Amino acid sequence: MTKVSLEGQVAVVTGAARGVGELLARKLSARGARIALVGLEPEELKAVAGRLHTDCDHWHADVTDHEAMARVAQEVKERFGKVDIVVANAGVASGGPFAESDPDAWRRVVEVNLVGSAVTCRAFLPALMASRGYFLQIASLAAITPAPMMTAYCASKSGVEAFAHALRAEVAYKGVRVGVGYLSWTDTDMVRGADEDDVMRELRQRLPWPANRTYPLGPAVDRIVAGIERRKAHVYAQWWLGGMQSVRGALPGVIAAVGQREMRRFGPRLSGVATGLVGAGGAADQRERTGHTQRH
Repeated sequence: MTKVSLEGQVAVVTGAARGVGELLARKLSARGARIALVGLEPEELKAVAGRLHTDCDHWHADVTDHEAMARVAQEVKERFGKVDIVVANAGVASGGPFAESDPDAWRRVVEVNLVGSAVTCRAFLPALMASRGYFLQIASLAAITPAPMMTAYCASKSGVEAFAHALRAEVAYKGVRVGVGYLSWTDTDMVRGADEDDVMRELRQRLPWPANRTYPLGPAVDRIVAGIERRKAHVYAQWWLGGMQSVRGALPGVIAAVGQREMRRFGPRLSGVATGLVGAGGAADQRERTGHTQRH
């Protein structure tokens, strides 16, 4: 597939305050793209903007808020004149047994990861149609492989994968390309936050290789940037993830058998697993919603 120069292109990155979004913004900027940062942490976004090499700006918005994202899309278009690339990266996670999960946290994972991605796409799709641009939906290994103790995250990432595949067929004739980005466990605040729980960390360590290790952020984001440059339909942040596609049909049965054994092993300890949103991003989301409730 032909490589597209990013020089002068306008890229919108959600969840840009930290982790994948922050480093992706820096690497896109280093290749000449102008960057619109979107997220919940204004001070963090401002700091990220200060580290970029090209023209950039930042917007504070909750990706699940239709009106806010419509406003952001309009302001980004006015600020930069166009939009060529949108990366729907914003996401949160929670863990623990579904039966004991926090209903609000469980719902919020689906709202941010799935609904927020659709809201983001809806807001920016007219601009992408005008530029014949590229929409990259960040999914996960969780879209390919079901995992116990991660029901909300798996449901949301399976959902965004299906959303992007369906959208691709709708908008291709308008010249818009749609990609899905897959990441395994990558060294971000989210993964480090999940690892703070002993049970979740030990369960992950018992996964078969190569899914049982945490991968460095830099090479993963380099692969995502390469996918963006080529407007790829599938972008794999770790080398082995593409091979998972060929065996995904067998994975639910395998996971069900192995998972039953592991749940029995960890059974006495499951009631102590934290069920709220994990990591610094989860904390930021909680603060945003709490502050919003207090203001209204």
